[in-house]
Amino acid sequence: MTDTQSISDHWGSGDVYSRILQAMQAAGIDPETVTVEQLAPVDHFHARGFPATIELADELPITAGQRIVDIGCGIGGPARYLAQRFDCHVSGVDITGPFVDAANSLTALVGLQDQVACRTGDGQNLPYEDSVFDGGYSQHVTMNVADRAAFFGEAFRVLKPGAFFALTEHGLGVTGNPHHPVPWSKDGTGAYLIQPSETVAALEETGFSDIQMRGTGDKYLEGYNRAIELAEKGELPVFGVHILLGKQAPQIVRNAARNIEENRTHPIQIICSKPG
Repeated sequence: MTDTQSISDHWGSGDVYSRILQAMQAAGIDPETVTVEQLAPVDHFHARGFPATIELADELPITAGQRIVDIGCGIGGPARYLAQRFDCHVSGVDITGPFVDAANSLTALVGLQDQVACRTGDGQNLPYEDSVFDGGYSQHVTMNVADRAAFFGEAFRVLKPGAFFALTEHGLGVTGNPHHPVPWSKDGTGAYLIQPSETVAALEETGFSDIQMRGTGDKYLEGYNRAIELAEKGELPVFGVHILLGKQAPQIVRNAARNIEENRTHPIQIICSKPG
């Protein structure tokens, strides 16, 4: 099995869309009238979920009609949110086929298929022409990227001069390797964490400029601890990202929090640009 295939299988297999529909109906959400906001507890499948997407969006210079690329789009929650909020067009790409299928089905449910389109592909070899996007982002994807130079190079290639690029990831902390399982790996297989300074250096070497980085660990730790608290009280919502994490969800969330506390991971957000 290739590394790409094993990473894809880790994130999602089988009929992901049907699982989401079942959880939606169990939560009393009507698929015929569901909104982007109602889907949010499940379809922002990254650290801190929907609040993290909103905070990132608040800092992005997106205007109506622009073309944006979502590298590692998952099941498409951020793409749909940005398309609706900014009246822009978002192209998503992800290596996990069941996620892409679910993304396009969910997009059709909320009537955004004219603005959002997702396809299967690899961020290290993007299926787009040069200089076609006004901006791009990648939320918690690079932990599974072996070749950062190729990944950042591809993002740089498909962006127009002057376009923004935003990135969130769990960087490697100063203490050393994280405890597993974590959201991106059960046992360390397919995980390629590097220190934040190395990520910045890789972006600079690619050609990106105006690189602004900030730590997000405190907010992520707060979010993880809140999820742990709800789980311990038996108050987790029926409709949430834990339905995608599977049976190991409690341990995954505990490890995610512990890794931040022990400085084994260092979550960051970066916004930079391709020179005009």
